[in-house]
Amino acid sequence: LAGRSGKDALVAFANAYRDYAREHPGRYAATRFELAPEGASAEAATRHSEMTRALLRGYDLPEPAQTDAVRLLHGFFHGYVSLETAGGFSHSKAVEESWARNLDALDVLLRNWPSQV
Repeated sequence: LAGRSGKDALVAFANAYRDYAREHPGRYAATRFELAPEGASAEAATRHSEMTRALLRGYDLPEPAQTDAVRLLHGFFHGYVSLETAGGFSHSKAVEESWARNLDALDVLLRNWPSQV
């Protein structure tokens, strides 16, 4: 993410997330399990959240919108990657195009985040 902001940072982060899941399916699957807070998972989870917040700086989101956006992005990345790696999109050849269009949509959403009510 170094030196990137906005959509460039979003795409770089999303592609790194997706690549990791594809290249390390067992490790990625293990990230779904909660471990003891004193374990390495707490540190990794914190780093993951901090990296997501770093990419969000380019969108200038205040709290609590930033926390909501972190959850949205993690939910989208995990959902898409989980479905893809399980063969959920195997009926279509347009998976790469869909990934890119979804990242475009996330960028638009983050640039136009709804205000707090």
